[in-house]
Amino acid sequence: MLKKIAILLAGAILVLTSCSPSINNEDEVVQNNEEETQQKQTSIVSSKLSDENYRTILPYRPSASRGVIINQMGNRVDIDEMETGLRRLSKAYYDPDQYFFEEGQYLTSDMLYNWLDTYPTDEQLETMKERVEDEKDSFSEADLNARKQALNPPLNEETATKEDYENNPKYLSHILEQNFLQRNEDDTVQLVGASIGIALKSTYRFEVEGNPDHEDISQSEMLEKGQEIAQTVLERVRDIEEMRDIPIMIALYREEDQNSPVPGNYVAKTSVESGQASIDEWETVQEENVLFPSDEGEEKYYDTHQLVQNFGSRIETYFPNYVGVVGEGFYIDEELQKLTLEIPLEFYSKGEVIGFTQYTSGLVDEMFQDYYDLEVKINSAEKMESVIYREAGSSQADVHIYDS
Repeated sequence: MLKKIAILLAGAILVLTSCSPSINNEDEVVQNNEEETQQKQTSIVSSKLSDENYRTILPYRPSASRGVIINQMGNRVDIDEMETGLRRLSKAYYDPDQYFFEEGQYLTSDMLYNWLDTYPTDEQLETMKERVEDEKDSFSEADLNARKQALNPPLNEETATKEDYENNPKYLSHILEQNFLQRNEDDTVQLVGASIGIALKSTYRFEVEGNPDHEDISQSEMLEKGQEIAQTVLERVRDIEEMRDIPIMIALYREEDQNSPVPGNYVAKTSVESGQASIDEWETVQEENVLFPSDEGEEKYYDTHQLVQNFGSRIETYFPNYVGVVGEGFYIDEELQKLTLEIPLEFYSKGEVIGFTQYTSGLVDEMFQDYYDLEVKINSAEKMESVIYREAGSSQADVHIYDS
């Protein structure tokens, strides 16, 4: 039976929102802000989209480095996964029932752009020092110190050869901060923990004399460099007063290639106690996003690969304009957690959309097991036409058909 849901949010928005505002269901609190002479009254929304999501505080404060991630990471799916994945890993350290979520407030845009830059070569440093000494030059000691904050290997892109790029790849793409707050007895909230995600490249793309090229970075090399970068980032974060004495979780994210239809994943994590400025041990994160159909999907998860193909074959018998289904499986410890399927079609009437959605919903109930989340997106060239979503353990899928 076709069951409409009133509002359907896309998966990324579900996680990013982390709460559902309700005028009649709010708790008034005061958020401590040391930069202001008076405390700022805020509203903590009590309701949550689910028990697994964090509540957030209102008014919503955007990140102090808002927009940097878009400029630094080349694949939209990586941007979404880095943000949602870090929040997912954080739940093991900051219980959503006890902590509130806030975007990072202490790593600023200017700070991150300095850190994400390439370190100057020896020749560049000499030139910069000469500029500092030249009283007519606007380049200052502060400018020099900012350039020396760069965490990527030394490289002069104006004169770099192919060998220079290959020997000094830009490993680091982005650093993401997320904050976790706790409510005090006097109805104030304070920062009590943070998570930091560090995005690292799997493929470094560059251009020499107008010729595009790339350098693949092995996971072992990426991990080695990523752990070095993480230690430096931790030391710098501890110099920020608000983050000096809180526990911090750090996770390393391995990006996919910029043209990949599926995102990369977190590969390692660690945690440090309040006031600790050194990393002891790293823990492997067994997460992955797998494309279906693909050679990797067929080799590693043949049953899911075959299921997606059979699903496509059943759809083809119903709709002559069907061109294929694309799936993405999210796995933890090689166990499927969520399967997302996208079906691109050309529809000529609302009746076609309704009929096809009903048919597909029946296939979902018939063909797919219920131990993982399942999302089926039905798209035309112009827009998303309908969505079928079933949570793990549920016996019936929710269906939403979008109005024209």
